[in-house]
Amino acid sequence: MLPPGNKSALLLGRAEVTALLTPDECREAVRRALILHAMGRAAPPAVLSVHAEGGGFHLKAALVDLGRPYFAAKINANFPDNPARRGLPTIQGVVVLCDGNDGSPLALLDSMEITSLRTAATTAAAVQALAPAEARALTLAGCGAQGAAHLRALARVLRLERAWVHDLDPARARRFAQEMTAELGFAVEATADLAGATRRSQVCVTCTPSRTPILFRGDVAPGTLVAAVGADNPLKQEIAPDLLAASAVVVDSLEQCATIGDLHHAIVAGLMKREDVRAELGEVLAGIRPGRRAADEVIVFDSSGVALGDVAAAAAAYEKALRAGAGLPWAPAA
Repeated sequence: MLPPGNKSALLLGRAEVTALLTPDECREAVRRALILHAMGRAAPPAVLSVHAEGGGFHLKAALVDLGRPYFAAKINANFPDNPARRGLPTIQGVVVLCDGNDGSPLALLDSMEITSLRTAATTAAAVQALAPAEARALTLAGCGAQGAAHLRALARVLRLERAWVHDLDPARARRFAQEMTAELGFAVEATADLAGATRRSQVCVTCTPSRTPILFRGDVAPGTLVAAVGADNPLKQEIAPDLLAASAVVVDSLEQCATIGDLHHAIVAGLMKREDVRAELGEVLAGIRPGRRAADEVIVFDSSGVALGDVAAAAAAYEKALRAGAGLPWAPAA
């Protein structure tokens, strides 16, 4: 901890965040924050989106007491054409971490790794709580940085024997499959037949920038857990409303998903209401509401990206940086 009255803070770049925060540590930090929120011990997270040509800007913020109160605000730019057109990452941004007692800035962190880690950590927590116990096969749609983070995180909570990966760019899917097979030690196979792969999988994860559905009601087998990660603004959509309506739906944030997630599209289509949602993930983790009720039910986890995860991940990285003496000093206040 910084001594009282010391207004110095830390700059933590992507390399530092990667070195400091493991997937397991991030998953446990996110679980804790979601449970605290479900128990009424965290302020409601906030979100703001500003659309731009070819992309947009998103601000997500939350305040959580994690042994000390932390506030974090993350500003992300999301421009899907960046890699192909400009040689830049799709997502760029920063996280500002502040002391929740007096408002002092504590750290400025690169948001790319925070976003990847906390999103995959949230999905991993959902998989632990909602996936069928016998799950050995997974299908992943989207072979970018988020896809890699997810496959790594899920390999730590599932006894995976094989995974199919799908991407609009077949060459990228093949490279991804080769790299992940070598890294994780089980068969990862690229496929052009997304529906064929999902019907053979017990867990399906979608992390794409799609604006039209890529998974439909007939594409998943009984008992499947579908984790939909890509829809984080009202224009994005990965899961067809008929699949959502036919499934048990668990969300990371009911307010967010009803506004910007895949749930939003099912509500607009008149196939679902907010009251049809079974639970928020934090409520399942806290034992307040049920998760899986039957072995053969399809569950869709709609993940819109909640700021509670950003606070938890940023605070965990910051506290480890203090202990390790990592990061560069930053003086935001005179």
